[in-house]
Amino acid sequence: MTNNIRLLVLDVDGTIAGVSNEVRQPVIEALQAVRDRGIAVAIATGRMYRSALRFHEAVGSQLPLIAYNGAWIQDPKTDKIHQQLQISSEDALELLDYFEQAELRSRISVHFYSQDRLYVREILDETQQYARRSGVEPIAVGDLRSILDYPLTKVLAMGSDPHLMLQISKTLQEKYSRDRLYLTQSTAMYFEATHPEVSKGAAVRFLTEEILGLEAQQVMAIGDNFNDAEMIAYAGIGVAMGNAPEPVRAMAKWTAPGVEEDGVAVALRRFLTPELVNS
Repeated sequence: MTNNIRLLVLDVDGTIAGVSNEVRQPVIEALQAVRDRGIAVAIATGRMYRSALRFHEAVGSQLPLIAYNGAWIQDPKTDKIHQQLQISSEDALELLDYFEQAELRSRISVHFYSQDRLYVREILDETQQYARRSGVEPIAVGDLRSILDYPLTKVLAMGSDPHLMLQISKTLQEKYSRDRLYLTQSTAMYFEATHPEVSKGAAVRFLTEEILGLEAQQVMAIGDNFNDAEMIAYAGIGVAMGNAPEPVRAMAKWTAPGVEEDGVAVALRRFLTPELVNS
C-alpha cells in the first residue's frame, strides 16, 4: 500500500493549520519522515498564493504551489506561473449584485482577489480577523465595481452564520452551471467562486501527470472541506480530516482525526510510514 505513493498533497486550513494558524510539531516531524522516503510534498489551498507561501516552506515542498483552489499554480523556486484562471467581469458583477441584496449586504463581507491582492468594500472586524490569519493587508475600495476591469482570480463571500452561507451556496449552485463557474465552500463561513475549469482535483492532476509524470494511484491527498473533494476523489489514497463535513468524509478512503489532534501525522504514519507507529 505504501510503496507506490510518490506524491503527498495537503490542504492548509483545517488540515495542517488549525486554531494556532501554524503547522504543529508532530505534523512537521511526520512530514520529515515522509520526505525521507523520497515522497514529494505539495500544498493545495484556497488561500492566496502569498498567504500560502509560509505553509509551502513549512512542509518542505519543492513543487509548484496550488493556490486559490487551483486557479493559480506557481513555482516559488523559479516564480514560473503554470496557471492563472480568471473570472469574467460579467460573472463577478452578477455575483456582487446578488451579494449586495438588502437581505444579504449587512450579513456578509465580499472579497475580490486580483493579482494576488485582496480588495474589500470596507474594513470590518471580520475583515481584520481574516487579514490577521492570512497575513494579507486588505485594500478597501468602497464600491467593488470600481475594480471589475481588474483580472479577478476569485470572489469570496464571508459570513458568520453557517446556515446562511450554506443557503447561499445552494442557491448559486442552482443558478450557475459547473461550466459557468466553480462554486465551493472551503469552510462553513466561506463561499468561493472561481473560473469553471478550477478545482483542486484538476490542479493535482496537472501536478501529478504533467509536472511529475506520475499516476493518480501514486498520490495521497488530505483535506477537510468541500473544496478538497475533487482531489480526495482523484488520489489513490484520499483522506478526509475528522472535522470534514460528512459528504467529504464519505468519499474518502479513510478519515483521520481532526486537525487539533494532528490528524495528518496520524494518517501519514498509518499509510506512508507504518514502521514508525510504535517506535
